[in-house]
Amino acid sequence: MTIAPADPASGISERVGDGPGTALLRTLTDLTADLPDTDPGRVAAAALRGRHAGSDEAELRSLATEAAAGLISEDPAYSRLAARLLTRTIAEEAAGEGAVSFSASIAVGCREGLIADRTAEFARLHSARLDSLVDQALAQGADDRFGYFGLRTLHSRYLLRHPITRNVIETPQHFMLRVAAGLAEDDSIRALEEVAALYGLMNRLDYLPSSPTLFNSGTRHPQMSSCYLLDSPLDELDSIYDRYHQVARLSKHAGGIGLSYSRIRSRGSLIRGTNGHSNGIVPFLRTLDSSVAAVNQGGRRKGAACVYLETWHADIEEFLELRDNTGEEARRTHNLNLAHWIPDEFMRRVAADADWSLFSPADVPELVDLWGDGFDAAYLKAEAAGLARKTIPARELYGRMMRTLAQTGNGWMTFKDAANRTANQTAEPGRVVHSSNLCTEILEVTDDGETAVCNLGSVNLGAFVTPAGEIDWERLDNTVRTAVTFLDRVVDINFYPTEQAGRSNARWRPVGLGAMGLQDVFFKLRLPFDSAEAKALSTKVAERIMLAAYEASCDLAERHGPLPAWTETRAARGVLHPDHYEVTPNWPERWDALRARVAAAGMRNSLLLAIAPTATIASIAGVYECIEPQVSNLFKRETLSGEFLQVNSYLVADLKKLGVWDAQTREALRESNGSVQGLGWVPAEIRELYRTAWEIPQRGLIDMAAARTPFLDQSQSLNLFLETPTIGKLSSMYAYAWKSGLKTTYYLRSRPATRIARAAGGASAAAAPSVPVQATPEEAVACSLENPESCEACQ
Repeated sequence: MTIAPADPASGISERVGDGPGTALLRTLTDLTADLPDTDPGRVAAAALRGRHAGSDEAELRSLATEAAAGLISEDPAYSRLAARLLTRTIAEEAAGEGAVSFSASIAVGCREGLIADRTAEFARLHSARLDSLVDQALAQGADDRFGYFGLRTLHSRYLLRHPITRNVIETPQHFMLRVAAGLAEDDSIRALEEVAALYGLMNRLDYLPSSPTLFNSGTRHPQMSSCYLLDSPLDELDSIYDRYHQVARLSKHAGGIGLSYSRIRSRGSLIRGTNGHSNGIVPFLRTLDSSVAAVNQGGRRKGAACVYLETWHADIEEFLELRDNTGEEARRTHNLNLAHWIPDEFMRRVAADADWSLFSPADVPELVDLWGDGFDAAYLKAEAAGLARKTIPARELYGRMMRTLAQTGNGWMTFKDAANRTANQTAEPGRVVHSSNLCTEILEVTDDGETAVCNLGSVNLGAFVTPAGEIDWERLDNTVRTAVTFLDRVVDINFYPTEQAGRSNARWRPVGLGAMGLQDVFFKLRLPFDSAEAKALSTKVAERIMLAAYEASCDLAERHGPLPAWTETRAARGVLHPDHYEVTPNWPERWDALRARVAAAGMRNSLLLAIAPTATIASIAGVYECIEPQVSNLFKRETLSGEFLQVNSYLVADLKKLGVWDAQTREALRESNGSVQGLGWVPAEIRELYRTAWEIPQRGLIDMAAARTPFLDQSQSLNLFLETPTIGKLSSMYAYAWKSGLKTTYYLRSRPATRIARAAGGASAAAAPSVPVQATPEEAVACSLENPESCEACQ
């Protein structure tokens, strides 16, 4: 049963008392008029219990906000109530600083040294129109689209604050319009209408740029790019220390960093200048680890970097130990993320149970800049020449890689040949993708003089499901076109912390348009996540987004000219990304028309699509992350006021219709860690629809990711989920991912399990579980790799 709604005539005033409680109750009653499943009296009584003698109206509202948030696990409608209360608090806080309108907010920000002169001038010239945009959005309920936790995230992390009082100087609507205005092309009426279009997408939560753009657009420090990819430093001291400097500058300005380290000679290699021997990559990575920890991202987020190493590097075994909690601390890095950059030849040898040779880059420097047939030939030649430092069974190394994944979640599996084979930037010899980024969705060429850059944004797919249960394709097209226009605008407006980053981004102009809320689409359309219908729809959506994005890039090329490096791309030679795959398009006529336009005008951007994790912006939008299934139907949200439980609103709505959303069901959901599979009184079709990531066969996630890959010219942050991973399960699962043509994978997500953690020989039970001890790595790998398609983890 649902929580009984309050009746104002039923003696609530006696529960809350007179005086300040009366005003609070009146406010709560007004705010819950359209929320029949909430009890304003209950919230008011809880708030009054927390007050003290000096509590004023603002403090009582804050207490009521927390009380409503604490009831969200009973009914998601309380999220709306808590958000409405917080909206009033934010508005009063901003008004207290003089920010009573958008133009006033910008004026305050400019006076306090926060807002860029360019943005302030744009706001001054168009103040009447911009202020009216906010008024219109508020009249259409823009603030009421936020859930509590999304709005709380905005308030605590994103809204600009007065440097002295630390009060916010903008409301959520001022903030969104400031972000849009900061990307205006110029002061023209056309630019104003483009800003209005972007603001419309944002206030409807149809689309959101990534966090760096939200943080910094329109400010005096417009570093709006999300990702930076650096090539490996050269095998010399000056280059290594120059990379430290670049990483520190990028981290200071809120960039997530991917960095290859495959050119540095391995441990024991001769140093001719001193006639000594190298200590290998680990001491240098230890220094990098400390640097990343020391230089945070503008004081807002911790520094973050991922180091990529090619699997043939002779220090690969020590690389696998960097995140261990045991062993020599001087050879551990606890802040860096780690990823493998894996050539196909390694995976083929794992499948064939063959040997694998490890080399020092000092002996085979050419391997870093080769992929595909060129790499295979050079690798075999190096083996024949006897240059290997060590030869081990490929499956032994692969098993150790799987063990590291199981124990730490790190050591991500990313595939060098798949990444290069279809990359639009790699048409010319010598142009090579050497790594991915921090979150494994960006694939761009790098070299010693170019640091790859990408700015991101994500379409909220759940917003495009119509009441009739269809996708509004035309509105999706329009959203993508506007999003691409402004992602491209970032390239020109952006602040670049290093010369190498600015040079590369101006030359290639890559952007990364992604998606979030795919799980919301499936819930709205009643599609189990691993169903054939869900996979087909996911692929169709990916195709439509690519088609609209490429058309938008052609629009920009016709207006401004193609990217400077256009002639060096595959697209300039008539090869678009889907051409690398055997796919039948859903809209062949539009693709044909697009090809004609590309041939005539080119494109403004070398790359356009990448699906990033979207953890924070999905929370702001109130939808599930990127392309992932839900992890639980009941999950914890942490705020400055404490921890709160949030429940799947789609599930609650279904259970209410069935009349079984009651205390028994809520308690059972808590006891089962958010799973409905053991709730026998819930119909089977409901249980199937609301399975969690732990309960969905991972083959379904991999197949869905592989099916959308032809329509992603970069990659996707694909987490995989195993509650109790074993080497056998993992080895076949990642072999299946490689065979399926995935370019990258991201974290292995697993749940704590004391029995398994003890088997790791000292790993904390709070860490991701290790593999059980009942099988050696070699035995476990051998028994499952022969037929990865039938992996039990994938079924």
